[in-house]
Amino acid sequence: PHGTSPAPGGWGTLFLGGNEVKSRAVVKYSSAPPRTAFARLEEKTDLKLPPANWLRESAKLGPAGTTILGNSKKSKPFSSFGMAYDFIDSVGNDVDVVSDSENIKKLLKIPYSKSHVSMAVHRIGRTLLLDELDIQELFMRSSQTGDWTWLKEFYQRLIDQKWQRKKKSKEHWYQKAILSKFLYYSINGDGAAQPVPSTAEQPESSSSDQTNDSDGASWPAPFEMPSSGSEPLEPSYIVGHVASAPKEQNLTTLFNDGENSQGLKNDFVRNILWTFEDIHMLVGSNMPIFGGGRYPAVSLRLRDNNKPINVLTGIDYWLDNLICNVPELVMCFHVNGIVQKYEMIKTEEIPNLENSNFSTKVIKDIAQNILSFLKSNCTKEGHTYWLFKASGSDIVKLYDLTTLCEETEDKYQNPFTMPVAILLYKVACNMMMKKNQNKKHYGTIRTLLLNCVKLLDKSRHPQIIASANYMLSELFQLDEPKKEESSESPLNENSDESYSEEEEEMPDSDENGSYSTSSDPSDDNKAVAIIKSVGELSVPEKYKSIHQIRPSCTFPVCHDTEERCRLVLSYVLEGLKSVDSSIKKESDLPAADPNTPIPLKYEDESTRGGPEGLEKQMALFLDKMVCVSSLSLPLFQSGMIPGSWQHKMKLQLILKSSKAYYVLSDAAMSLQKYGRALRYIKLALQSHDTYCCLCTNMLSEVLLFLSQYLTLCGDIQLMLAQNANNRAAHLEEFNYQTKEDQEILHSLHRESSCQGFAWATDLSTDLESQLSVSCKCYEAANEILQFSDLKSQNPEHYVQVLKRMGNIRNEMGVFYMNQAAALQSERVGSRLTLITSLKALSSNTVTLGLGPHHKFEGMSKSVSTAEQQLWKKSFSCFEKGIHNFESIDDATNAALLLCNTGRLMRICAQAHCGAGDEFKREFSPEEGLYYNKAVDYYLKALRSLGTRDIHPAVWDSVNWELSTTYFTMATLQQDYAPLSRKAQEQIEKEVSEAMMKSLKYCDVDSVSARQPLCQYRAATIHHRLASMYHSCLRNQVGDEHLRKQHRVLADLHYSKAVKLFQLLKDAPCELLRVQLERVAFAEFQMTSQNSNVGKLKTLSGALDIMVRTKHAFQLIRKELVEEFDQPKSDESPPAADSSPSLNREEVIKLLSIFESRLSFLLLQSIKLLSSTKKKTRPLVWRVECFLVWS
Repeated sequence: PHGTSPAPGGWGTLFLGGNEVKSRAVVKYSSAPPRTAFARLEEKTDLKLPPANWLRESAKLGPAGTTILGNSKKSKPFSSFGMAYDFIDSVGNDVDVVSDSENIKKLLKIPYSKSHVSMAVHRIGRTLLLDELDIQELFMRSSQTGDWTWLKEFYQRLIDQKWQRKKKSKEHWYQKAILSKFLYYSINGDGAAQPVPSTAEQPESSSSDQTNDSDGASWPAPFEMPSSGSEPLEPSYIVGHVASAPKEQNLTTLFNDGENSQGLKNDFVRNILWTFEDIHMLVGSNMPIFGGGRYPAVSLRLRDNNKPINVLTGIDYWLDNLICNVPELVMCFHVNGIVQKYEMIKTEEIPNLENSNFSTKVIKDIAQNILSFLKSNCTKEGHTYWLFKASGSDIVKLYDLTTLCEETEDKYQNPFTMPVAILLYKVACNMMMKKNQNKKHYGTIRTLLLNCVKLLDKSRHPQIIASANYMLSELFQLDEPKKEESSESPLNENSDESYSEEEEEMPDSDENGSYSTSSDPSDDNKAVAIIKSVGELSVPEKYKSIHQIRPSCTFPVCHDTEERCRLVLSYVLEGLKSVDSSIKKESDLPAADPNTPIPLKYEDESTRGGPEGLEKQMALFLDKMVCVSSLSLPLFQSGMIPGSWQHKMKLQLILKSSKAYYVLSDAAMSLQKYGRALRYIKLALQSHDTYCCLCTNMLSEVLLFLSQYLTLCGDIQLMLAQNANNRAAHLEEFNYQTKEDQEILHSLHRESSCQGFAWATDLSTDLESQLSVSCKCYEAANEILQFSDLKSQNPEHYVQVLKRMGNIRNEMGVFYMNQAAALQSERVGSRLTLITSLKALSSNTVTLGLGPHHKFEGMSKSVSTAEQQLWKKSFSCFEKGIHNFESIDDATNAALLLCNTGRLMRICAQAHCGAGDEFKREFSPEEGLYYNKAVDYYLKALRSLGTRDIHPAVWDSVNWELSTTYFTMATLQQDYAPLSRKAQEQIEKEVSEAMMKSLKYCDVDSVSARQPLCQYRAATIHHRLASMYHSCLRNQVGDEHLRKQHRVLADLHYSKAVKLFQLLKDAPCELLRVQLERVAFAEFQMTSQNSNVGKLKTLSGALDIMVRTKHAFQLIRKELVEEFDQPKSDESPPAADSSPSLNREEVIKLLSIFESRLSFLLLQSIKLLSSTKKKTRPLVWRVECFLVWS
């Protein structure tokens, strides 16, 4: 506000007859010059003669000089508002009262005075603004202009039916002139009375006329719509990120000079923060203060020596000195204008002056009672209350003029409406601008803004209403955690009111008090409250000091995110409506129905569908992002002027709506309402697209928002792709739209087609398209971060975007891989069907006339082009995803994608295995190539992880897949040996190496869910190796050392296979088969033995193996019994997904082999034992008995 000048201030304690009063005054602002000593006039100085400097502007007197005859004692109608505007920090919270000192004195003198009191009272938070409401002046204006007729009629009907303007007496003007000349003499150094021109010798009449004129012009007319040629009286653009604005109030004045001259400015010489007991007041004063005497400051008074000082004058002098913190009073006595003497009086001695004796404690009680009365009854912010006491009456009444005014045709006839609304707005702005504002004050700010909007006419004040609605939306923190929500105070149902202060019921407040003879008691129901007798104000605590109770927070509690965002959007919509209604354009847009979709120029579907269309739209989007910073000021579609308040306000409102829709989308996403989430993110991106069309300089913060929006959109599209089974419900949620959303969208369409992000928000029914859109969203989010260098400023978001890019590329890679696998299965299935058909035909070739060489003609043996294209797409996705994860050092996810790439290589290998003739099947080079590539990717995955400690589950999974790859490759080489290309020994060596590597990565010791599988795999590997070495031993001739080595290896692997199979409970057939192969291996060894002793030893070992098969037979018997008993206990057939039962044919086959081999071994034993010496006869007998028994 104005420049401040330091002034003395501090606590002063007065002790008067045992009564104690505390007073403290701090000068907040002073325009007075440095104090100078007053000029003591000589005795017999004639004050009727004017000094030479009379009525000239004087810095020493300030406004009290030139206006002492007219306006120095008359409060201007909006004087408290001028102070409130300048000291906005004090309003609403710290200060109880803002007013002119004359009004304060008039209120505190009510019990002692018979004069009338008429004041306007307004409430802003816990602060009351008091202004004089000059009824006579108002009614004079009403007679001239027709304004205020409703109040005049009310006044004449209820209070004074015979109202007449009272003229001031000649004595009144005489005393004013004497005082004015005295003050000018006091600042005139020589003290000499010099004659002045004769035109000024009789100033009374001229000053009287001047006063009437100035009085008549001091009241502004009710606010009218400005003419078309003038600018609307609106505040400057102050919105933006209000909560983070600098502490300085960058607010221009809300009124032009014409209004300021009418009293809407702070024109007091000094503004003082006066604390009287527990009451804090911001007071304006124009009292001249001089230096001299025993103290640095004194007040100067002129008194008629023939008239004693009365109580009213004493209170007046005492309060003036307390308010201005002046310790001494200098009183000049005169008789008929002739100076007689001077007298010095201390301020604390004034209450004890002769004929002016009063109790300061009573004054304190009066002040507390009046303030309590007003705070108890002036409860509605924005309302104008009228405190009235008729002349000579003891009854004080309080009326709500706003309610009375609303009963008239034009509710804006109240001239206080606009200043009150602006003050509410400015107080709210000031509270919003404080960075460290406690959240508990949000309820106060919301109440201030709601009452401000309620007071204003939407058509006349669109900027204030738009700004207020924007600030209302800023009160709701969209990203706040839910824990804070629960700590909010309960929702006050009457949230439009000010504060829910606890009101004490005032005694006799419902009873009708008697007025003067012109007042009818039955009409008192128009009054809000009544003080039945002014004598009650002197009773201590007659009205409880409820003003000490601080207001409770009325900020509404939003129990969920959607409710909070919907409130924000409702305020944004009101703000957009205000902005749109204020935009004037020669060719206005036609009125559109919010319920009717606006026809837009959509692109041809052929240019948008599929990945190619997405690529084009992405390119256009990125070009737009590059060019947005170099745009010149455009002429907007709606007719807005660039840089205007409408332009800046709409930008902020649109950005707020995009944030709200983003939070709504995120909340719907967490609830798995993916259709709703896509609808909200579409609205968020449409809002942002409009923002981009309006904004000429994109802020990095806004670009970060866009990156977050696109990231969330990618998440939603991915979840829709993964939840395709509920597509109908998602589509229904996506197509639903509220009326509020439609109206906001209509406001957006005034500026833009809102189609900039249509490629990202379509709800497709194609899975591949949804995955592609999701990927493009992430890519666009990443491009924004790269383009604006936001990745270094927001590393966490950048990492999240890259993780999502890697994840979606993994999803797409798996999708294409599964598609390729499905095509492969279909091709192999059709091939097998054709083979079966041709086999059936081959048995009738003679009848049909077909030769054997025609069997498989026309059957495709090669991999299709479609499969190869899918492989390429899948591999490309995996490769890009791996790069994404590696760039952010995410070893675990990189390992998973490498593992998936290995699986893709295995699928490629499997596709080539069926390309050859089924009857001439060999392990092809292509299969080997792809299996080796798969091995390489699995090994890379292990190197990426480093150690098992990083992620044990992923480590174990990669090891298992690597073991499987080696095992599959070895098995295929063993079953379909490529003998046409390689020697038998080389093949055996490669199979052995692959099997051992598979065994290396197969962890049989760690206890886990996969342990039985690992044990089965390891047992199978040992079984296959043993079988291979057994076969080599049978077919090999020559090298005895090699034969011995194979014999040892075969026996070793058979033993290990048996041990591992015995650990498993669900592989009895495999255990029995291995044991039978061991018996066969023993029989083969026996054929190469020459001595009977050696043969008997081998036969004994073989029989021992046969005995050990007992465990396998027990397991087989157990499973057969369970399978046999199951239909008895459960009539229903076994479920399809139940564990498979034993293969009966295989069991019968194995039993048959077992019986034959056992018989053979026993017979061979008998033969060998029979040919030996007689001492072996008992052993032969025992073998024969065992044979018969078996």
